[in-house]
Amino acid sequence: MAEYIPSPREWVSDQVELYEGSQGTDGLTLRDTGLPVIIVTNQGHKTGAIRKTPLMRVVDGNNYVLVGSQGGAPQHPHWVHNLRKDANVEIRDETAVHSMKVREVADSAERTRLWYIAVEAFPPYKEYQEKTSRFIPVFLAEANS
Repeated sequence: MAEYIPSPREWVSDQVELYEGSQGTDGLTLRDTGLPVIIVTNQGHKTGAIRKTPLMRVVDGNNYVLVGSQGGAPQHPHWVHNLRKDANVEIRDETAVHSMKVREVADSAERTRLWYIAVEAFPPYKEYQEKTSRFIPVFLAEANS
């Protein structure tokens, strides 16, 4: 089994530790926003190590919408590259843990629909897209069949 390497960003590693250390009963919201997050576990595309990232909880039925916003930064977050290389993820949503497969949403109508769901769940996404020249990627995590 691959080694887990915590994020170098202290707030990220602290959030993951609190969330997972409590088995999904604590650390369930993004910092001071009060908005719910999930923990996405994937494999690093360069290191092969296990990586864990808190992302906004955006749901579409039984699926999760993962938005690679990085606050509107000019570059994609590292996890975007990881998901492009290996579509298998584990998502912890409070106490539930799901094995899922992600796909980057390329169809423009589907992406637009999911983007509006994401912005409704976390309004700053709209500002993040306006702030950057890159097209923010959207992934859909679906149950493994």
